[in-house]
Parts: sequence; structure tokens; C-alpha cells
Amino acid sequence: MTDDTTTPISASVIGATGYLGGEVIRLLANHPHVEIASLTSQSQAGRPIHSFHPTLRGVVNKEFEDYTAERIAEVSDVVFCAVPHGAAFTVVKELFDIRPDLTIIDLSADFRLRDVDTYQSWYNTEHTASSLIKEAIYGLCEHYREDIAQARLIANPGCYPTSALLALIPLVKRGLISTDGIVVDSKSALSGAGRKLSHQSHYAHCNESIMAYAVGAHRHTPEIEQEVALRAHGDVALNFTPHLTPMNRGILSTIYASAADGTSIADLRQAYGEDYGNEYFVRVLEEGTWPETRSVRATNFCDLQCTLDPRTGRVIIVSAIDNLVKGGAGQAIQNLNIIKGFDERSGLDASGVYI
Repeated sequence: MTDDTTTPISASVIGATGYLGGEVIRLLANHPHVEIASLTSQSQAGRPIHSFHPTLRGVVNKEFEDYTAERIAEVSDVVFCAVPHGAAFTVVKELFDIRPDLTIIDLSADFRLRDVDTYQSWYNTEHTASSLIKEAIYGLCEHYREDIAQARLIANPGCYPTSALLALIPLVKRGLISTDGIVVDSKSALSGAGRKLSHQSHYAHCNESIMAYAVGAHRHTPEIEQEVALRAHGDVALNFTPHLTPMNRGILSTIYASAADGTSIADLRQAYGEDYGNEYFVRVLEEGTWPETRSVRATNFCDLQCTLDPRTGRVIIVSAIDNLVKGGAGQAIQNLNIIKGFDERSGLDASGVYI
């Protein structure tokens, strides 16, 4: 474990005007072992950071810079890549070509899927850095910690997959649930749709309304299936339906799966206790208490609860995360902490905002 006298590492954020980029900056600003080196934006170069992220006024006194690979490679020990899918793999490849010893944490989907054909099919984009897919480590911290510690390239998980996989993996790997017919029903805040305004994220459209979208076709589906299949040791097809809700932060996922023969509620709770009993950021709630998004707002926590319905024989799991923190920037920084040997709570141990 690194102590407080360690020389700070230099971090840069590429794509710093977006919601995820802004969250990375907010969390890094309070990290005891990190100094912010460069914050890039192709469209906002020269403008102060607080022009897009007003809460950082007087906290991060920098301006957005144009992105150049040479500049980022020169000034950075770690790079957080917060550009859209289809753009990230080009950035990552050119940075490694200049400086192979960089640590890069990619917040896009470009390195999450291990099969390039699956990526190209779901994202309708040709992957031009497919050789790096084999090297990238999937950054679900509680389940890939040892691999993460040795990595130079992290594929930071998606927000929906984080909420689903933290709930499913302990049960799937022990054979406590069937992987046939799993249903993941997720309700997300509008910030998950990104900063760019669209018809469905316009206030007049989304206020006082909940809507399903990308039903049967959301791009996070193969990511969830991939990680479940690894634990099930076989192919998995599941139903994932996301919904947009009129809130700023949070994902609440309710997951349904058939219990394996002989599975009891005690077995379920034991599985979660074994996997997460010593995990700071995953909180398995006491019986009778169910997760809610306000309890994890602006934190890196995931709250979990489950039950076994004796009438239907189905396990019901509920998880709550902040989509921008545990589902994005917070998990990215947790990955950084693992790689650099810092306390995993560094920069992430502030309590949330309940009201």
C-alpha cells in the first residue's frame, strides 16, 4: 500500500467536457496521490474548466486544451479516455505507439467486448485496434482485481453492466441460479444518455415520464452476457431492458432468475457475504432493506439485496449505483488505485448526498 509521502502521479482526461469526463475531474481533484496534468476538448480549447463544470470553479483552475497525442504522452502517467466509442481505440493506439508504459483507462465501450466481431456487430463500427482487445482488462474491480493490478489498459465497464454483474456474478459462479431466462430490468438517470441533447432527453419530453428504450437491442447486452457466460462456462442469452427516468443520477436494476434446485435464501446471502463481505464499495443490505438510488448518489457504492420468491422459484435481486460514479468515473479511479497500489478508497471515500 502506497503511503501519503508518495510523489503524486500525473493524470490527464481526454474528452473532459462530458458528464463522465467531468466526474473524473471532480473525483481526481480530491485524490491525495494525483495531480491533474491536462484536460482536453477539441471544441472548447481555451475555455476554463468551470465553464462546463461550474462546481469546479476555484477547485480546478485549468483551461481545456486541444488534444495532441504527443502532449498527453509527455505530461501523463495515467490517461482517462472519456471519448465516445469508435473514437477511443484510435486515441489509445496512438498513445501507446508514442509511450508504451502509459496507463490508460478507457471509459468507452471500445475494449470491453473480447470478440471483435461482436463489437463490430453491436456497435456498427470497424475496430482498428483489435490487437489491444486481447490485452485490455475488464475493469470490474471486485472481480478482476489481480488482473487489473498488472494492466496498462483497462476497459472500464458500462454503467448498466456494472449494476447487473455485481448482482449476478456471485450467484452464477456458484450455480445458485439458472442462466436460462435471466431478465435484467434497469431504470437509469438521464445523465446516462450523455451531455448531448436529444429529443428523448429534452426536459419537456422526459419530465414526469419513464420510457423504455433500445428494447431487445441495447449495446450493453453482449457485455453483460459475456461476463455471465464466463462464470457459467457456456453461452448465455438474457433479456435486458433499460429505461430512462426523470432523475439526474442513478441506476436501479431489478434482476430475475430461476433458482437452481435446492437453492435457499441462506445460500444467496452466503454467496454475497463471501464475495462482498470485505468489499468496501459493495454493500449487501440487511434483510428487509431494499436499495434506492438516493442512498448511493455521488458515491462509488453499489447497494444489493435479494430474495427468493417461493411461489415462482425465482430469485429477485435489486442493485443501486450512481451511473456516473460506480457506473463510470468512480470505478475508473478505483481501477487506477488498484494499478498504482493506492488504497482503493483514495479519492472515493466521501459520503453521498441523500437529500
